[in-house]
Amino acid sequence: MTQRGPAEFTPPPECPVFEPSWEEFADPFAFINKIRPIAEKTGICKVRPPPDWQPPFACDVDRLHFTPRIQRLNELEAQTRVKLNFLDQIAKFWELQGCTLKIPHVERKILDLYQLNRLVAEEGGFDLVCRERRWTKIAMTMGFAPGKAVGSHLRAHYERVLYPYHLFHSGTNLLCLQKASVDDVNDKDKEYKPHDLLQRQNIHVQPCDMSAPARRAKRMKTEVNVNTLTHTPLKWAKKLYVKQEPVEIKEINPEPEKCKSRYKKNIPLPPVDLYVCLVCGKGNDEDRLLLCDGCDDSYHTFCLIPPLSDVPKGDWRCPKCLAQECSKPQEAFGFEQACRDYSLKSFGEMADSFKSDYFNMPVHMVPTELVEKEFWRLVGTIEEDVTVEYGADIASKEFGSGFPIKGGKFKVAPHDEKYLQCGWNLNNMAMMTPSVLTHITADICGMTLPWLYVGMCFSSFCWHIEDHWSYSINYLHWGEPKTWYGAPGFAAEQLEAVMKKLAPELFESQPDLLHQLVTIMNPNTLMAHGVPIYRTNQCAGEFVITFPRSYHSGFNQGFNFAEAVNFCTVDWMPLGRQCVDHYRLLHRYCVFSHDEMVCNMAMKAGSLDVVLASAVQKDMRVMIKEERELRDKVRKMGVVQCELFEYDLLADDERQCVKCRTTCYLSALTCPCRPGVQVCLHHAHDLCSCPVSNYTLNYRFTLDDLYPMMNAVQQRAESYDEWAARVTEVMEAKLDKKRNVTVFRALLGESDEKSFPENDLLRQLRLVTQDAEKCSSVAQRLLNGKRQTRYRTGGGNSPNQLTVEEMRSFVRQLYNLPCSLTQAPLLKDLLNSIEDFQQHSEKLLSDEVSADSVSEIESLLEEGSQFDVFLPELPLLRERLEQTRWLTGVQQAEDLVSNPCGLSLDSMRRLIDRGVGLTPHPSTERTMARLQELLTISEEMEEKAQALLKARPPESLETLSSMLTQIDGVPAYLPNCLLLQDTVNRAKEWLQEAEDLQVGGQTLVLSSLSDMVLRAHAIPVRLEPLDQLEVLVSEVQAWKESAAKTFLIKNSPFTLFEVLCPRWEVGSSLKKKMRKVKGECVSSGKKKLVKLDSMSDVERALSDSKDSASAMFTLAEVRLKEQESLCSLRAANESKLLPTADCAALRVCVCQKPPMGAMLQCELCRDAFHSVCVRGPSDPLDPEAWLCPLCLRSTKPSLDKIQTLLSSLQRIRVRLPEGDALRYMIERAGSWQRRAREVIDSYDHSLTSQDCRRASPTLSHRTTGCIYVPGLSSELEELMVEGLLLQVSLPETQQLYRLLLSGPPTTNTSHTEHAPYLTPEHSSPQRERDAITSAEKKAKRRMNREETEIRDRGIKPKSKKQRMGTEKRRERKEASVSASDVSQSEDSEEDMTQCPAENCLQPEGEEVYWVQCDCCNRWFHMICVGVSAELAAKEDYMCVTCSTTNAGRRK
Repeated sequence: MTQRGPAEFTPPPECPVFEPSWEEFADPFAFINKIRPIAEKTGICKVRPPPDWQPPFACDVDRLHFTPRIQRLNELEAQTRVKLNFLDQIAKFWELQGCTLKIPHVERKILDLYQLNRLVAEEGGFDLVCRERRWTKIAMTMGFAPGKAVGSHLRAHYERVLYPYHLFHSGTNLLCLQKASVDDVNDKDKEYKPHDLLQRQNIHVQPCDMSAPARRAKRMKTEVNVNTLTHTPLKWAKKLYVKQEPVEIKEINPEPEKCKSRYKKNIPLPPVDLYVCLVCGKGNDEDRLLLCDGCDDSYHTFCLIPPLSDVPKGDWRCPKCLAQECSKPQEAFGFEQACRDYSLKSFGEMADSFKSDYFNMPVHMVPTELVEKEFWRLVGTIEEDVTVEYGADIASKEFGSGFPIKGGKFKVAPHDEKYLQCGWNLNNMAMMTPSVLTHITADICGMTLPWLYVGMCFSSFCWHIEDHWSYSINYLHWGEPKTWYGAPGFAAEQLEAVMKKLAPELFESQPDLLHQLVTIMNPNTLMAHGVPIYRTNQCAGEFVITFPRSYHSGFNQGFNFAEAVNFCTVDWMPLGRQCVDHYRLLHRYCVFSHDEMVCNMAMKAGSLDVVLASAVQKDMRVMIKEERELRDKVRKMGVVQCELFEYDLLADDERQCVKCRTTCYLSALTCPCRPGVQVCLHHAHDLCSCPVSNYTLNYRFTLDDLYPMMNAVQQRAESYDEWAARVTEVMEAKLDKKRNVTVFRALLGESDEKSFPENDLLRQLRLVTQDAEKCSSVAQRLLNGKRQTRYRTGGGNSPNQLTVEEMRSFVRQLYNLPCSLTQAPLLKDLLNSIEDFQQHSEKLLSDEVSADSVSEIESLLEEGSQFDVFLPELPLLRERLEQTRWLTGVQQAEDLVSNPCGLSLDSMRRLIDRGVGLTPHPSTERTMARLQELLTISEEMEEKAQALLKARPPESLETLSSMLTQIDGVPAYLPNCLLLQDTVNRAKEWLQEAEDLQVGGQTLVLSSLSDMVLRAHAIPVRLEPLDQLEVLVSEVQAWKESAAKTFLIKNSPFTLFEVLCPRWEVGSSLKKKMRKVKGECVSSGKKKLVKLDSMSDVERALSDSKDSASAMFTLAEVRLKEQESLCSLRAANESKLLPTADCAALRVCVCQKPPMGAMLQCELCRDAFHSVCVRGPSDPLDPEAWLCPLCLRSTKPSLDKIQTLLSSLQRIRVRLPEGDALRYMIERAGSWQRRAREVIDSYDHSLTSQDCRRASPTLSHRTTGCIYVPGLSSELEELMVEGLLLQVSLPETQQLYRLLLSGPPTTNTSHTEHAPYLTPEHSSPQRERDAITSAEKKAKRRMNREETEIRDRGIKPKSKKQRMGTEKRRERKEASVSASDVSQSEDSEEDMTQCPAENCLQPEGEEVYWVQCDCCNRWFHMICVGVSAELAAKEDYMCVTCSTTNAGRRK
């Protein structure tokens, strides 16, 4: 840390700025008197004329030549000048010692030697500071950082540079001369032995280079970059550059050839003094003897205090000569005149060049704030010398004023003639009637005649007050601004005291320093000591007015032209006399005689206005009293000679008091011993040493002459004084003695009647009266407004409404008025009501926001709206009402009773949006913060939930569950979070289902499996079993594709399930004619009956079946439907081919045209087809069953391929409708194959192939239109049809077809049980009748069974064991008994209670159905063997064991 530099300048507050109207601007003195109460509080003010007031510039620019003053900025500031004076003394001291002063550096800063010297002196001196080790404290006081050994450096520098100077000032260096006269020489030798003090001081002695001492501007030259000519350029990117080298201050040294030898042997002196030192009295050590260049005395270098290490090479003075030289009085400081004469143009060029170069930018672009800060930086530094020039105090009488003058050389345009007589023309203002300076006979340049000022950047005017403490007015004609600083008049003595305290050395030599206009001090320094300072920037076309005894200073921002003059008003009179007394104490001359001016006005009493006469009368009373006392004092001293003397005939400088320099007018003392010299009566003892009796009292007026003059003035002012006394009385009345406002109006009327001139008392009376009338009007309006509140509408406040504080102040103003008003008590009561309302409102507003306070707030708002006063509580109450309503809305939204779902995001956003517009309150802030936090958390949770739901790949269930734990406890309605919760629940349910499927060990159903996979895909969760299930589904799909390739014909319109399942609807025409079988299929257990109306119902039933037995049961029902449909279709097709049918009306084949030509007949549907429309058999001679395109539904693979497909499906362990249909097909094929083998075995195998070929399916077209269709017995036909329906290639199908074509089977006793399969054309009549009887019985049994089922549906059987198909089974058993003698035993009760099926399902419930095997007569549960009730009633049932045994026998 280095030394603290000067703090950055802080601008003081601005002074008042007035902008008068044209009416106010018309009379300058009236306007100044009007603003005086405000402006005199700041000392200065700025007046901005109306915009159209623009006087022409009348100065003769060509004739204006002036010599400016030279101003070195750092010499202007008082504290800086003290430092510079101190450095001058130090430099002079060392220069007289033949040495050059070098200012040392500490911490890369130039050491402040003045501060160091002052601090050491304040701490008790060098010896005490060293003894008590206070150097660190001094270093910290100077602004150095502790801990860097700066104290030791300061001690060394002080001891080397300042301590010798301190010894010189204390007289210690002269003690050697005193000792030389009283002590023995031997003793001196012992006492003053050489020592190493010089080495410790380390003072470097250098030869001098110049011959004579220079002024302050040349003292700091060598190592410091100091601009001693004009300026130092300021670079924007850097600070002012100062070369950081030691500062060497050295005075002018003698020329080398003028340097004298320092040895006595070279000087021709008397032999007695040749080798004698005046200190020790010895002449030894001749090479160490010094010869003084002033008195030629000799001294040893080691005898001096302090001793010198070497002989100085320049001029050297002994201690006595040094004391004589340094004791010479210092000349007073003042500005030098420049050597060059400037015209206005040349000065402007110089000024603009200086500013643009200094700031490195165009002059008009430099900010005023920058110039101000730079100015105060420059005046406070000793490291930089910046010199400027100021054209100040240029007499306007010689070169012409800037304002036009009547009779002047400047020709005024007609439209500008108004400015000749304008009061604001400075040539007119000082001598206008209201100004008392008009009574001064002489022209005072700069006071009654304007002075001109031509400024440049940084040129300044120092702190001062105007002569005789008068007013001043300054007008800036053109140019850059002028910055002003001012202090009010009451702070003048405070400002003087501060400056004397901070720079006492300057005031010791110049007591009237502040009257010399050569000293400035930083406003911040004055403000820090409590002096009120104000500032302003005066721009072109603006006035600045300073008030009596107001100190002011400032500087110019750049090239400009200003004009100033003084004036005095009536109120200045007492201050003017006080100023003369002040000048007398300072021994300062007066510009004019105040007493002479007063006497001149008194002698014109008849023409004075009464206000001025009153002021003059008061001033004369003081003047005469003082003069009488002084003359009495002089008379008592013994002065007896008196003489009338007209002092007004003498010039002011010829009648000054020789002591105090006061201008004498009323009286003075003179003595013959000193002709032309006089003293005022205050300094009668300072005239001379002659006897007082020799003095002569010169007087201008006798006391008898002065009293009539005062009486004349008093008589002139008497009527005014009487009126003024009454005005003063009524205006100073207190409490109940106050008069009504009508009395004030009467006094105003009296002043108008007697034509009293404008004065302060009249203005005050008028102002008080106007205020009283205004207050009365406002009070009445407030009272009327209170009464008329009920008629007002709207709750807004009028812009003219008073605030409560204004009303309170207004009430106080009513009671403080000098007059009484009737409205005051009424207004006081209204104010009390308003204050009660405010207290109630403040109490309510201080409480917490509560929903219960809504009604109370509304009532307060209603009450407050009745007052015609601006109440700040009303908007606060409205805000509180909004806050309360908002909090109520939040509570309702959070109430789970009224809003079970909780807060939604939209509700939170709406509430927050409403809450943002509310005024902040702790309750709303807390609620808002809670809502914001809840919204933030909710949005974050929603975003996280949405991200988890949309994550690809999906997240695990654990991740979603952990997220749900975070969501728990958030009191908000979060759709995504609820969806996440639902997703987790569905995932858990799905996983539980998957686990149940795996644990149960049951065969999976494809529909359930597919549904689970689909549901799993709809759940955005990573489900571990899903992959396994998808593999199963893909395997099933692959199996279905393999099965489709096996069964389906290319471009087949049928699906795999339609091919594998029994045909639900046979034929295209039958679909519309078929009657839907109504009724419910019988099922085991409590399962409801299912309607099978279409193939989709069949597929759905198979998918919904729980096991294979149920699926087989359903397929058995479909098989019955197939047989019924096909039977009807065959009968219909055969009937339309009978010979009786109309062939032309027939519609056959796929083309639906009449039969013609070669026709083909389908062996299954028995429909006829044109041989050209369909593909016939590949070999017409081959006896092979031909099927039409509608009946040929698949490729009919072999049974081995089908069984392979079933085995592969069983390995997958998934149930699907196609698999159930395939299994049922295999079982059906096996059952049919067994029965077909029995029929085949009954036939005679000796049939030739020719017999078989006679039954070709090809028909010939007959002219009658009938087609011969061969028929079979019903049972054989059913067997053959069922074989053709099977979608499996079985060799028995072709064998049976060929055998049936060849004829009936041969009679064999071993096959008599197969008689029902004989065809009609080969059977006997008895067998034919038996067959017909059997068919009829069969149809009848079917009809009876259906009627019984319809009638008994819903009625529970009495026994759980019921035999199904009893009629059919009884017929078959009877046929079996008649055909063979093998008897069948009855079923035992034990056989009836147990099902011998391998995997008995053990069904339970109210209805359990049984079926009996036709071979072994054992009873099985229908559901266990997959037989439906219809199938059991129509066909024989053979269990698996019997079917396997019979198949083995056939092989």
